[in-house]
Amino acid sequence: MGPERPRRALLSPLPTMFLLPCSALALLLLICLALEPPPRHPSPSNPAFRLFQREFLLGYLPALAADWLQGPLLFQLLQRRGFLRSQIAALYSCGFASNVAFGLVSGVFVDRLGRKKSCVLSSVLCSVSCLLQLSQDFLALAAGRVLAGLGTSLLFSAFESWYIHEHLERHDFPAEWIPNTFSRVALWNSGLAVAAGLVAELLAEGLALGAVAPFLVAVPFLAVSGIFAGKNWDENYGKSRPCSKACGEGLRGLLSDPRALLLGLVQALVDSILLIFAFLWTPVLEPHGIPLGIAFSGFTAASAAGSALFRRGVTGRLRLQPLRLLPGSILLLALALLVLALPMPLPATVDFLAVLLLQLSCGIYFPTMAFLRRRLERGGDRAGGVRWLRLPFSLGVSLVLPALPWDPAGIGRVFGAAALAALVALGAAGGILGTTQGDEGLRVGDEGLLEGDTVE
Repeated sequence: MGPERPRRALLSPLPTMFLLPCSALALLLLICLALEPPPRHPSPSNPAFRLFQREFLLGYLPALAADWLQGPLLFQLLQRRGFLRSQIAALYSCGFASNVAFGLVSGVFVDRLGRKKSCVLSSVLCSVSCLLQLSQDFLALAAGRVLAGLGTSLLFSAFESWYIHEHLERHDFPAEWIPNTFSRVALWNSGLAVAAGLVAELLAEGLALGAVAPFLVAVPFLAVSGIFAGKNWDENYGKSRPCSKACGEGLRGLLSDPRALLLGLVQALVDSILLIFAFLWTPVLEPHGIPLGIAFSGFTAASAAGSALFRRGVTGRLRLQPLRLLPGSILLLALALLVLALPMPLPATVDFLAVLLLQLSCGIYFPTMAFLRRRLERGGDRAGGVRWLRLPFSLGVSLVLPALPWDPAGIGRVFGAAALAALVALGAAGGILGTTQGDEGLRVGDEGLLEGDTVE
């Protein structure tokens, strides 16, 4: 198979391509440290709680580390196996589709199977997926992507639901302590994401183990997570309820509130855009010679800086309101996509900064969305309805992705379409702002963010 024409010409010497992401990463980490506000409440000193929290982190954090290790070099691995970009897109689509489709029923599945068993199952599925990356067979790799989608869906549902049940029901700790644990998870998760890119780059290039190395290194982390949870955690279950009833209640709740429907539309559109970006960031940056692992670390640092900006803006002197930050973050997303959609060859610095801007906007967007969802969904469960709303958008992206043109002009058109979708999301966010004027429940009061306001 002949090499495909790169989207951008190399416009800078290789040393610059190494220094660019390294300097951006260092600067962004300094910004995170400077902006991060001090904790508003001291950590609980209860010894039993600290022990329980530590046991949860020891089971959860290795699984998160393994998940991040699989992100930086997947495209490069498949490309070096000789697959065409359309085939690579089909493999990505298998993971996207399985994750979104299973997400509709994952909550009910976890409640019935048992949350501890679901955590262990997540580790097993992701381990098998990583090992299948050793194969050169397309169908085996497709099966691996499907398993990765299922395992990731369980990763981000089973662990947290297990913890909340144990915290409240078995140990009877105060509910106000739950955000302390998830704040620690968020802090560790950001650090693990930055480290994962650097480790992946070191393993693949510095130690010459190839792009499959991060997947193999992820397996021991998954084994530690699964074995630790299986041996040290107690089992718990959720309420047994029919899947159709759970999804139906969420959908009815979503349709009953225009604000929740608009918020769900924003989330569905942005999620679809990020699926496209997850596939395209490598074809954008690799032709420049930018080290992908270090670039990935820069992305995650930019996202962390955006989250720090959100917290500083909401709790600092400016007292910015999430209702206004939501359209602002989406506007930044649209601007980044429009730069990436430009037809003329751009310097590596411009492409890289556009991608960093996109990630910075995501860092502002996600805590903003979490705040608004929690405030709008109090008194009702619309999460199932939001997943139904995401389904057609995400499955549409998964089906269309392999058929898209991958020449330089085609990639630009894809980013242009994503920018239009971002502008539609911006309109929906403006609609939320217009329909919630005067709603004090969606504002941050003088006391600042409440505990758990930005925890999904």
